[in-house]
Amino acid sequence: MDPAKLKALLERVQAGDASVDEALRDLADLPFRDLGFARVDHHRHLRTGFPEVVLGLGKSAEQIAAIMSELQRTGANVLATRVPDAHVATVLRAVPAARHEAVARAIVVEQQPIADVGRGTILVISAGTSDLPVAEEAALTARLAGNRVERLVDVGVAGIHRLLGSRAAIEAASVIVVVAGMEGALPSVVAGLTSRPVVAVPTSIGYGASFGGIAALLGMLNSCAAGVTVVNIDNGFGAGYAAAVINRKP
Repeated sequence: MDPAKLKALLERVQAGDASVDEALRDLADLPFRDLGFARVDHHRHLRTGFPEVVLGLGKSAEQIAAIMSELQRTGANVLATRVPDAHVATVLRAVPAARHEAVARAIVVEQQPIADVGRGTILVISAGTSDLPVAEEAALTARLAGNRVERLVDVGVAGIHRLLGSRAAIEAASVIVVVAGMEGALPSVVAGLTSRPVVAVPTSIGYGASFGGIAALLGMLNSCAAGVTVVNIDNGFGAGYAAAVINRKP
């Protein structure tokens, strides 16, 4: 349940505009709702400030749609990540309010205004065009979490002048997410240019010896630039969420 919605309900009870029984009915599914194949966590927004997110991988289209519909029922904005292309049309038919974010491979229901809860801007930097799906997943997550998001694309270390030409954007950001595959060097370069927190995302983009992103992951974990935080391979959602938590106003 959205904290604002819960507060409004309690205020209605206090003012006598809603009965205790009515409030109990509204709160009956507050902890979670059991769908049989999933227990949808309606309490997560109250605990963490962000509603439960649906991971599309491994789920059927019908399961994704059912979970999204249940989350949508409470009035929350809903995010489903890594939705297989083959499932998109079915989910959109079942959840008419949803839209497909094709590059980010996500489906979103945005039914509430997104309040700006960030201290500043989150900048999402991607090394190459092939890294864009992971970068867009990070950007979408951070925006839905209530942050202003900027993007800087195709500025990998093979043409470092492209990155250096954007120093103003780097300095203007409060938190930076850096997405890179291949050898994964870009986060170290960015972190060496700024005092801003850097969240690094290794991607599975690269040739054979990249080992599906393991080379980039190890390169980022062994960064010579102090303070680089590293999430899992291709985990744009985790990076966007981490950046949102770092950027959140006290």
